[in-house]
Amino acid sequence: MRGGVVTIATVAALLAAMGLTVHGLGAADNAVASHDASSWLWSAARSELARVNGITARVDTRVGVPGARRHPVQVAQTDRLLVLRDLNTGQVSSLDLATLQITATTRTTPGLGVNVALHEDAAFVVDAVQGVVRQLDPRSLTPIGEPVRYPPGITGGSFDGEGRLWIAVPSEGTVSAVTAAPLPSAPASAAPAGAGLSPKKVETYDVADASHELVLSTLDDGVAVLDRTAGTLVRVQGGKVHKTPLTMAAPGALPARTSGPDVPVTVPGERRVHVVDSGGAVRAFTVPGAGDQLSPAVAWAGRYYCADEASGTVYAFDSGGQLVDTIRGRGTGPLELEVRENHLFINAPDSATAQVVDDKHQVREVDKYANDVLGGDPPPAPPPPPPPKKPEVGKPGAPRGVTAAAGNAEARVSWRPAPANGAEIVRYVVQGAGQRVQVGANQRAVEIKGLTNGETYRFSVHAVNAKGDGPARTSNPVTPTAAVPDPPAGVTAKERPDGTVLVKWPAANGQGNTIAKYVVTATSAGANAPAGESRRTELVVPAGELEYGTQYAFTVVAVNDRGAGSAASPVSNTVVPYAPPERPTDLRATTVADRPGAVAVQWSPAVANGRPVTKYVVDVGGRSSEVTDTRATVDGLGNGQNVTVKVRAVNEAGPGPEATATARTVAEPRVTVTGSSATATSATVTFTVDAGGGKATCSLSTAGEPAKTGNCSSITMTGLTPGTAYTFTVTASNAAGKGTGSRAQATDALYGIATCKNGPDGDQRTYCDRDVDGRNGNEVFKVTRQDNDQQAGWAKPGTRLKAYCKKSGENVDSWIYNNQKQSTWWVRVDFKGKNYIPWAWLNLEGGDNIKDLPTC
Repeated sequence: MRGGVVTIATVAALLAAMGLTVHGLGAADNAVASHDASSWLWSAARSELARVNGITARVDTRVGVPGARRHPVQVAQTDRLLVLRDLNTGQVSSLDLATLQITATTRTTPGLGVNVALHEDAAFVVDAVQGVVRQLDPRSLTPIGEPVRYPPGITGGSFDGEGRLWIAVPSEGTVSAVTAAPLPSAPASAAPAGAGLSPKKVETYDVADASHELVLSTLDDGVAVLDRTAGTLVRVQGGKVHKTPLTMAAPGALPARTSGPDVPVTVPGERRVHVVDSGGAVRAFTVPGAGDQLSPAVAWAGRYYCADEASGTVYAFDSGGQLVDTIRGRGTGPLELEVRENHLFINAPDSATAQVVDDKHQVREVDKYANDVLGGDPPPAPPPPPPPKKPEVGKPGAPRGVTAAAGNAEARVSWRPAPANGAEIVRYVVQGAGQRVQVGANQRAVEIKGLTNGETYRFSVHAVNAKGDGPARTSNPVTPTAAVPDPPAGVTAKERPDGTVLVKWPAANGQGNTIAKYVVTATSAGANAPAGESRRTELVVPAGELEYGTQYAFTVVAVNDRGAGSAASPVSNTVVPYAPPERPTDLRATTVADRPGAVAVQWSPAVANGRPVTKYVVDVGGRSSEVTDTRATVDGLGNGQNVTVKVRAVNEAGPGPEATATARTVAEPRVTVTGSSATATSATVTFTVDAGGGKATCSLSTAGEPAKTGNCSSITMTGLTPGTAYTFTVTASNAAGKGTGSRAQATDALYGIATCKNGPDGDQRTYCDRDVDGRNGNEVFKVTRQDNDQQAGWAKPGTRLKAYCKKSGENVDSWIYNNQKQSTWWVRVDFKGKNYIPWAWLNLEGGDNIKDLPTC
């Protein structure tokens, strides 16, 4: 233990109270005290946060977050506070880093469109769809004063280095700064939101024409605004606005926060980065590789780091735009780059690793799952599919559904997207009534003002991409008039499980004219687009028309039978469209080698379509089960069965389409004997084994001998009797059972040469080579001793005798016969039947090794 501020028991009690788990409690003080140069990094696959020490590049604390497995989570942090927002559920949680205790939770609308920001003791929730910026007490997550309100569809919501929260309003072409109200000395209670001080809008600047698409990056002091429609970077600092035109043929992007004086603008479609310095000078460089999955480049310590999410690679460039380093990750998917505590942290939420880069540009890898007590790493992601063939790039097509509705000295023009034809649309151009208005690619509804009532107008709309201007499409004619209907008084929206959204409103007052139709506009973060028209007081937006998981609100314009339209209604409530999940991908079903009747199933998570996937329904051969992980093992299917596997993801909308695969359970092995061979005392059987998908073990057996195990291709059994016929059985076993195969094989006969040698001169026992009838050579006995009554006869020297086995008996000294060979072993041979000769008088072929013979 380093330190000793809080005991392990205290930490465990705190964590138990808040439902969190910290892995590695051996470093208890690290779990309850914040250190400089540290950052909390999210791991979606493990549903946990890892605090990474930038100096050591090691994880010192890991906190499990219940209910967020595989969810995208936004992390806002200071040295003492950590605020999380789960994009799938919308829950916002405040975690006190001094105690690792969750102090409060609150709900927001799930999906993209709400952003949390944190600076010192100020916390904000920015609802971009509704245009509401609300300050919260980060300790209790209760509101502080009244919110700051903007038109719907704002963007931004990040603090600069001076503690100002910057917001962009694309519909007005402005940015503004909000300062936080001081917190009360005690955590805020449930007092009315209007009590006490409130956050304030302190600065507002015109940075672009109305309805241009705006992207923000806060600076150490001020904000940089990218006008994506005009291709201009606007720097707002010290109360002054500086504009720098850029040469871009595709939309650009900015990081949420930029450190230092230079602002990098990334154009993913061109794989280019434009760097604008404080004086407005521009230099540009190209990022290696292909594709358009580049994250916004981040400036850090005189270099620029740009992530390619398709390959999991981060490229580092020096101040001159030269590539100086390539940081390769261990997977693909989202990459989060954040400069914090004098270090650059590179986090892959879907991976087990991260990287830390210090101000000397030293890169070190971090194991976010270090000391994991829950098991091994998740399965590696399947290799990415080959890149699709690039479509031919051309100018955009004509916008669809260009309509206009007249108002009082104005007209509202809206349209559906134009075909991009391989190059992302940069802007739309609306022309008519002597005006030419450019709007952002996601601002497909615009009001044209300054018209003359009673005159008829037509408006044309065309799209612009990197290849130039596409063809225009003209709206219906409209005649502005003061006799416009009232807007609907209120609009409500309801997302439905089939992916549709039902928008309803009360009938509008036509002011003496008949309401002919209602025009509905959908607003999301930084975007406006027509959602459809209806002659009734409701509209069903078809499934798939709106992006699942993204927040939307709606306004309605009433149009009378003369083509005159009202002002827009008040904005509706926010909804998040959703539908059943997509089909799970990369479904793999495999045999479980060590379990009978079992199949292992694994797949990649299904696209959630706006609501978290709560479970997967797995059907294997008719046996159904439910799991929350992306893998399952199903038993009880029988051996050697071919089964069909079906997997469906389920969310709030119900089950999605099924993915299918086939698999086979492990079967009993099958043995095919392919051959055999033998020596006098051993036999080898060769064979093949179909293991039935399992792991087989093999053995060889024969009657009267112990079984011999070996590999499943050939086994040799030794210690056999020479010249004997055997039947061998090969047995292969696996989890499902056994299979056998047989083979007949005889051992070779073993022969020895009867040997007799006369003694030295003068020795009288030299009869072994005398021609004496019946007494020249080696004696052979019916027993294992030299018993004349048990003699079977004499074997002449050089006689070749078939040997069967060995048996211990009387010692025989044969110095006069065969170089002083002496032994108690006798050999059973084929001599007038099966009789015995002393081994001392016999030389076995093949080395005279008595061990080659089995014991009789």
